This record gives sequence, C-alpha cells and structure tokens, in this order.
Amino acid sequence: MSATPRQPLSRPIEVGRLPRGRAEVSVEATEEECAVLARDFGIPALRDLVGRFALTGTVSRLTVTGTVEAVVTQVCTVTLEPFETAVREPVEVVYSDAPPPEEPEEGPPEGAPEPPDPIVNGRIDLGALTAEFLALGLDPYPRKPGVDFEPVASGPESSPFDVLRRLREEGT
Repeated sequence: MSATPRQPLSRPIEVGRLPRGRAEVSVEATEEECAVLARDFGIPALRDLVGRFALTGTVSRLTVTGTVEAVVTQVCTVTLEPFETAVREPVEVVYSDAPPPEEPEEGPPEGAPEPPDPIVNGRIDLGALTAEFLALGLDPYPRKPGVDFEPVASGPESSPFDVLRRLREEGT
C-alpha cells in the first residue's frame, strides 16, 4: 500500500471549526517550502509566498476569495538571464461537500460554470490552493523587463516554394 505523496505546501483547514459566516486565513510559506515549490515549478527561486483568504458560506458550501502573492526568480526566454518579478494572482474558489454532478459524455456545455472543488473529509487545504494559484500566476514565457524579442534576419525572405520555382526555371 503506497502512501499519498505530501503536498510541498499544505495547510489543511477543518471546515467545521471555522467561525460561522466569515473567516480570514493567511498562509505563509517557509523558506524550505518555497525552495521545494521553486524546484517543482522549474524556477530558480521563490520567496515571500503568502496567500490571504476570506472564507464565507456554510460547512457544506464554502467560498474562498483572496490573493496569492510572491516574489519569483524566472529565466528570461530571450536573454536566458534570471530576474525577479512579483506575482499577484486573484483567487475565487467554491468548495462543496456534495457529490460532483455527473458530466455528459460529450463534456460540459460551453460556458457552463465550473463545478465546486470537493471538501474532503471535512477539510480543505489552503496551502495546496496557494501553490495552485501561484502556478497559475507564473508567466510561461517570462521576459526580463525592457527586453524585446527581435527575430534574427538571415537574408532575403524565402518561401518553401522557392526550391520548386528554381527547379522550374532551370528546366526551361
């Protein structure tokens, strides 16, 4: 029997113990957790990771809103130089303990609202939520500020049909 892998950033919250109506929760990652997340996300460094959340609703349907903020070091896709940048990602997620609705075979209709995330064993993990929204906020093609991509000109523009055109000209 294999154990479930532990999340690099885990802050499980027992929904039944939250104050009724509204609660404020902050998740601050340690240096070690930031180092593991940076490695998992394939970036050189991560620091000052904080998730600030407002939780509203009931123990069976909970809405989490807030922001995830961090300072990340990424590698510029143009110059290949590392640089630091701030990430700020808004969060809005609904959790429910109701079983997920069955999806039709052709998938959900376009524009349909996303089903709620599950409340598992009476808990939600705000650490995993923080890591997930940090990942969403990372630029997949980061560019150092002030750097523009300029394609290298390698001579006159050519077309894939230039070879055929030359063969036809040589044959006549």
